[in-house]
Order: sequence, then structure tokens, then C-alpha cells
Amino acid sequence: MTTVPDDDPAAVFADHRPVLYGLAYRLLGSASDAEEVLQEAFVRWYDADRASITTPAAWLTTIVTRLGLDQLRTVRRRREVYPGTWLPEPVLTGDLGPLETAEQRDSVSLGVLTLLEGLSPPERAVFVLHEAFAFRHRDVADVLDVDEPTCRQWLHRARRHLDGGRPRFGVDPAQHRRLVDRFMAATLDGDVDGLARLLADDVVSWADGGGDGAARRPVRGRERVLRYLGGLGSHPGAAGVVLTAAEVNAEPAALVWQGSRLLAVVALESDGHHITTVRFLAAPAKVARLARRLDSVPSVPEV
Repeated sequence: MTTVPDDDPAAVFADHRPVLYGLAYRLLGSASDAEEVLQEAFVRWYDADRASITTPAAWLTTIVTRLGLDQLRTVRRRREVYPGTWLPEPVLTGDLGPLETAEQRDSVSLGVLTLLEGLSPPERAVFVLHEAFAFRHRDVADVLDVDEPTCRQWLHRARRHLDGGRPRFGVDPAQHRRLVDRFMAATLDGDVDGLARLLADDVVSWADGGGDGAARRPVRGRERVLRYLGGLGSHPGAAGVVLTAAEVNAEPAALVWQGSRLLAVVALESDGHHITTVRFLAAPAKVARLARRLDSVPSVPEV
């Protein structure tokens, strides 16, 4: 962080903002909800007796975590009645603050964020603070205002839940990127056989269309996913569609464009040899926010 004047609340907050945004986003899985939390956190920071705050970073982290937990309890009720599958909002990697460790990068992946939806709010907060930000149990307990044994129990539950949904072995990033590139090339070329060779037997496709134009239930199995992909490609609305590459949530992804309009984000998970999960994110509000963050629209496919 840079050195900023202690008597300038806006400058101090701006100095800590990247880390605070990364924290709020991991807690909520939504860029818009994270922004709401940061706006409220700034108001509280501005109104606080800052002369009595010896460590602004710790104070702000506590406020953002507690606001995030309150927000999470609210949005979880909305997500329970969401039309179809709710998937985390895709975010450009550069917007996520420091990603200096494997744990930090892993914790913003769409796969892990999806798994985090299955945790209780306190379990999610403990996992994020401990795994992504390397907080000690004592510090996490202070942030959440509970005792250390409770924090340890929540972390144990969170790890057990996530370990049941994550691949057993890590995937080499370069190998995964090659699979994404091959997926894009096969999709653009209409190479059904090539796609079939890329997909795992038990591949699952999830789609978040915000209630419009996307499968509301997961599509399971290679043959069904192939038919689903083929149906998307032959849809009249797919005319003139191109794919470009981008790094979203610290992983390579495909952006689906029609002219200058971003239609969807396609995020893939793999075991290093085959694609195991396909996530289509086409909810208009989520896609529109991502599009606004892109500096420019590529004019040709990048494969």
C-alpha cells in the first residue's frame, strides 16, 4: 500500500480498497453486492472517530466482513427464489486486488465461489479470512466476535464441504489454458468430434441466464452437453457470434460476442485432460457489468 495522509479519510479508504473489495467479493460472489458493502463501509469509516483507530486496515476489514455477512444473509434469500441456476458474477482478474498466492487465486475462481454458496455465512467468512487472507484463528475470532474454538469448528466444516467438491489434484494452469483454447477453436469451427474429445464422460454444464434463454437445470454427460452446445450454436440468435479470450476470476475464459455486445462468459473447469464443468454466465445484469469493465471489444476471435 502507498503512504497516504492520515487525516484524509477518502485517501486512506482508497489505499485499502483493493483488498477490501477482494474480501467483499469473496464473501458475496457478486460485484454489485460487494460495491454496496464498500459504499456502506466508507460511510462508517468517514463518520468514525478515526483518531481512536490505531490500525485502519484491521478496523476496515472487520467492518467489511460484518457488513458482508449481513448482506450475505439477505442475498441468500433472494438466490433461493432465483429463476434457474444462480452462478457467481464473473469479474476481471485485475479488479480482484492482490492475488499473490495460490490460495488467493483459488478463492476467486468461479468453481470455488460456487462451492462457497453451500456454506453458512459464518463458515464462509472464516474460510475466506483464513485461507485467502492468511488470518490467524485469533484474528478471525476478533473480527467475528466469537471464540477461537468456534472459528476452528467453522473452518473445519468449510474445508470438509469444499474438499468434497474440488478436484483431488491441482491442474497445471498452462495445461488448462490449452484446453480452453482448444474448446474455443472447436466451438468456432463447429468441430463436434473435437468437442467430444475434450469433454469428460461425466461433464456437467451449468447456465445462469437470469431467468431468460438458458437451461434452468444442469445438463449432465458428454452426449447431452454436446447436444446442448450444438443447440446453442444453431440458435438463430447465434448468427455472427465470435469468441474471444479473457482472464476472468483468475482463470482463462471465453467471452461470447455478437458485434459489440457481450452475450455471455463461458468458464471451464478441467482435470488437466478433459473439461469437467462448463459454466455459461449470461444473466444480463452480470454480463453488462463485466462489459463495462472491458477496455475495448476485440474485433477478431483469439484462439
